[in-house]
Amino acid sequence: MDIFDKVVNNMGALGQFADIGYGYYFFPKLEGDISNKMKFKGREMLVWSLNNYLGLANHPEVRQADAEAAAKYGLASPMGARMMSGQTIYHEQLEQELAAFEHKEASYLLNFGYMGMVSIIDSLIDRHDVVVYDSEAHACILDGLRMHLGKRFVYPHNDMEKFENQLKRARKLADTTGGGILVITEGVYGMAGDCGNLKGILQFKEKYGFRLLIDDAHGFGTMGRTGAGTSEDQAVMDQVDVYFGTFAKAMAGIGAFVASEKRIIKSLAFNMRSQIYAKSLPMPMVIGSLKRIELIRNHPELKDKLWTIVNALQSGLKAKGFDLGRTQSPVTPVFLQGGIGEATQIVADLRENYAIFCSMVTYPVVPKGVIMLRLIPTAAHTLEDVSYTISAFSEVKQKLDDGKYSSGIVPPVADKY
Repeated sequence: MDIFDKVVNNMGALGQFADIGYGYYFFPKLEGDISNKMKFKGREMLVWSLNNYLGLANHPEVRQADAEAAAKYGLASPMGARMMSGQTIYHEQLEQELAAFEHKEASYLLNFGYMGMVSIIDSLIDRHDVVVYDSEAHACILDGLRMHLGKRFVYPHNDMEKFENQLKRARKLADTTGGGILVITEGVYGMAGDCGNLKGILQFKEKYGFRLLIDDAHGFGTMGRTGAGTSEDQAVMDQVDVYFGTFAKAMAGIGAFVASEKRIIKSLAFNMRSQIYAKSLPMPMVIGSLKRIELIRNHPELKDKLWTIVNALQSGLKAKGFDLGRTQSPVTPVFLQGGIGEATQIVADLRENYAIFCSMVTYPVVPKGVIMLRLIPTAAHTLEDVSYTISAFSEVKQKLDDGKYSSGIVPPVADKY
């Protein structure tokens, strides 16, 4: 079979709906300044789908810092990979400030969070090492583990009894191979919104002698007293061996970082292939990120505003009988019963009749028969936004319960490839 025929004939679980959903359910185009309200297909929408947790995307000081850096340096500078010609004092300054914020000895900037995590895993372990990881790990973790030539054991999400069982297997194997054990969990799980049980995991650390890597993409800037993340929130910062955070969520930017002991960061800097062979993070994002971390440090009211919106939205939805699952973070999943057909009709109804834009998640991400509407509250939202959304969701849920949404998929007028 020709490889192109194979690819086209097997579009995958999501791709099979591309012709009826492109431009509406998939790859929608939001226009305007990043905020609580943007335009979709020419109409203003109340948007709950942006990871702009602290509202920094259009903060005037951030916009000014980004613009001034772009005007001074352009988007090309620095030209080259960090190891060859892309190193600057600003990259080093940002790394120092991030390390201090996370109470770590050192940190290293990453061009992108996804490929950064893949490269971190690849650089930390070899074929003799054993990995133990949570079953709901993000795709970037899973892709990193696909490169691992050694053994890996998965445990059911946050199940500490099963976790220890896998640790026992890992310890026995590692003693045979002469390798070590790396445990990987997330700080905040970006779909369900619950947190990795860091305290539960760490109670086994001394007994089984593992190192802990946490992906805290959704926790950095949003969780903990100062916003330093889930490890701060659970009071275990000093016990996390490798901390990974991104700029694409609370920092409203591009890039990521990894923080750990100096000797580990030094080793990663010389071994992470996705960084060694990639162009350095552009100067506007580096200088802009310095402004962002300054605002996170010095303006706790940004996080306080976020949590005011989070608490109002989540408590209000729960009071109306909505199932929010196990969320412990700003991530707000709303679970309903139905298939892909009902899901598309609910989303279309919300957008066309209520001017509310949120993301839908269906099988295979969630079980068959389950619809998840995923809301991301931010500091840019208002309590009026919350009140309106709760009212709209209540009406939509009543329609669903009354059987007014059929099982047929709504095919919007869509742009196509």
